[in-house]
Order: sequence, then structure tokens, then C-alpha cells
Amino acid sequence: MTEPIEWRISDSPVPYPEAVQAMEARVAAIRAGAARELVWLLEHPPLYTAGTSAQPGDLLQPDRFPVHASGRGGQYTYHGPGQRVAYVMLDLKRRAPDLRRFVHDLEEWLIRTLASFNVRGERREGRIGIWVARPDGREDKIAAVGVRVRHWVSYHGIAINLDPELEHFTGIVPCGIASGPASPFGVTSLYDLGILVAMAELDSALKSAFAEVFAAADAAAT
Repeated sequence: MTEPIEWRISDSPVPYPEAVQAMEARVAAIRAGAARELVWLLEHPPLYTAGTSAQPGDLLQPDRFPVHASGRGGQYTYHGPGQRVAYVMLDLKRRAPDLRRFVHDLEEWLIRTLASFNVRGERREGRIGIWVARPDGREDKIAAVGVRVRHWVSYHGIAINLDPELEHFTGIVPCGIASGPASPFGVTSLYDLGILVAMAELDSALKSAFAEVFAAADAAAT
């Protein structure tokens, strides 16, 4: 019988290099059978990360915050206080070694989490992450997905905007999608949508939705 997934919550912001080092160590331990799978909930201090597809021209303010090269997929993104990051370290071989399906499950996890607050999050063809349609026709990104897999053990994961400083996203072109007054795309958060919940409530919703999505994924793989 497979051991249950460990959940870890960090109460203070975790420096990005420290988080990456911890993830890489845990991935190696999971692959060796020496540690359980892990979902790690945390916040970072303000910073930008560059995924493997990042374009140099999308870093608009390179001196604003620290910039970290990341092995995850995707382009530039912002992390900072008020944004819940969930790093997901799972052994995909025991579920289904299918990266496309895994990303779909991460998206579904976010969609169901948002639904618990009566927010309709949606996928969009050609645009990574989860989006919210606004009454004026604008579409705003509320959550990001960026993963890496090593020997079929996943790491990195998702980020969902509870109440970050949205102006900090203006230092980059988030995930290669230009935003701004003249653009039909932007960035939003639960608070920006009028959903005033605590981080602990968001964590609870994430845990519940994760159990739904990944229990179903486990069942489908057996």
C-alpha cells in the first residue's frame, strides 16, 4: 500500500534557491524510495523566475526584483507575498507516466479550488494557466502552472493569486502574454475579484480539490 502524501506549509516566505534545493533533494529521495511524495505550500519574497521558454525581451524591469533561472516549463512569472505557491513532488510512474495528463490534472486542481469560492476558472488554448473572464470581455490570469519532471518524479507546480501586489507583474510579460490597458489580457487575484478569504481557507480548498482530482487520477491509472 502506498504511503499517503505529505503536506507541508511554510509560515514565512522561502527564498527561491532554498526552495529549489529542497525540492531537488526530495525528488531524489522519492525516486530512491526513501521519502513520501510531498505537496509543499509556501510563499516567496518578491522575485521573478524565468522558465525554459523565457524570452529576454519579456523581462521589462530586470533590476526591480531578483531574477532566477528555473528549470520548470514556461516563461517569466512573478512570485511574492499574497500568492500561494504549491510545489508538487509526485511519483508519476505509479499513477500514469503522462506529462500532458499531469498538467491537465494540475489545471483541474486549480479550477476546482477556485470553484469552491464561486470563481469560474478556465483553460484557454495557447495560453498557459487558469483564466477568469471579466464582464467587459477582458480575460485575466489568476493562476499559473509550471512543472518539471525528473525520472518521472515531478516538482515545481502551481501558483494561485490570493492577494499579491498585482502591480509587481508589470515588470515582466507574464508567461509571454502582454497585459496592460490596451491588452485584452491581465492578471487578477481572489481579492481583486472581491473574494476576501484567508490563506488558511485557500489552503483548505487546495487540499480538498487535490484529493478529488488526484484520487480520480490514481483510480484511472490502476
